[in-house]
Amino acid sequence: MPLFIAGRLLQALPVMFAVAFIAFAMFAFLGDPVTIMLGTDFTPAQRAALVHDLGLDRSFPVQFLHFIANAAQGEFGLSYRLSRPVSALLAERAPATLELALAAALFALALGIPMGILAALRPRALSSRLFLLLGLVGVSLPGFLIGILLILCFSVLLGWLPSFGRGETVAIGFWQSGLFTLSGLKSLILPAVTLGLYQLTMIMRLVRAEMLDVLRSDMIKFARARGLGAMSINGVHALRNILVPVITIAGLQLGSIIAFSIVTETVFQWPGLGLLFIQSVTVADIPVMSAYLLLTALVFVLINLVVDLLYYLVDPRLRPARGVAGGRR
Repeated sequence: MPLFIAGRLLQALPVMFAVAFIAFAMFAFLGDPVTIMLGTDFTPAQRAALVHDLGLDRSFPVQFLHFIANAAQGEFGLSYRLSRPVSALLAERAPATLELALAAALFALALGIPMGILAALRPRALSSRLFLLLGLVGVSLPGFLIGILLILCFSVLLGWLPSFGRGETVAIGFWQSGLFTLSGLKSLILPAVTLGLYQLTMIMRLVRAEMLDVLRSDMIKFARARGLGAMSINGVHALRNILVPVITIAGLQLGSIIAFSIVTETVFQWPGLGLLFIQSVTVADIPVMSAYLLLTALVFVLINLVVDLLYYLVDPRLRPARGVAGGRR
């Protein structure tokens, strides 16, 4: 197992390097951060001094290698917009995004899996048809429209939940969390539902399709012929055989939740990494944008590693055989 983890991490290094190069190359030629930072009233000497301080007078390969060397140490330079270390900005915004992503993932998994199972076990029931209708709505409507509709319903018309912000937070060491205050929990509901609705529908539809396929298999027919109860067949044998695809899609959806929370954070003004990225785009803040994409790639790499490890736990067929060689003489 340690060799497997080490091998996967070594395979991830070229991926991270390629993502860093693409991100840095793409943003290095977009906009003019010097003009944005200085405004319209500046002298050529001031511009030249700022260009030198930011290191923009160096060649592109030198700038990129400098960025890679700093990124390997967890440093991404200074933000052009805020004149603060990018690593400090990421550390401040990461708790908000991670809590939002965790809440959205739990919402999607806690409802998507049982809804998919029920829709497969009772395909003609009214509840199953309502689940499929909800899945159609969740896949068809864009996230920003879902967020606006939720704000209109629960914030403007009913006044139950706040429409923006994170609410009150408490400090737990270096972590600023809103999970331990009432206003923080209320502020989390609408963005978490908005962000997790698409993932919920994807998981529900996948579980339903996989469950229907397993229920038609010879294994389930044999289990029924042996007289096993419905709870044992559906809850143990059938559910166990759909775990691998569910883990795969759940892992990828968790990565997409973190990566594509930009729209949701913008709609609800959630102070996370996505909103920081959008604010940085407007001023061509290259260090922040490059660091965000590099961090997103790292999240996907780590999630894929965790998914591969979970495969070994839920499916014995994927575990490497031991003691096969030399077992026969």
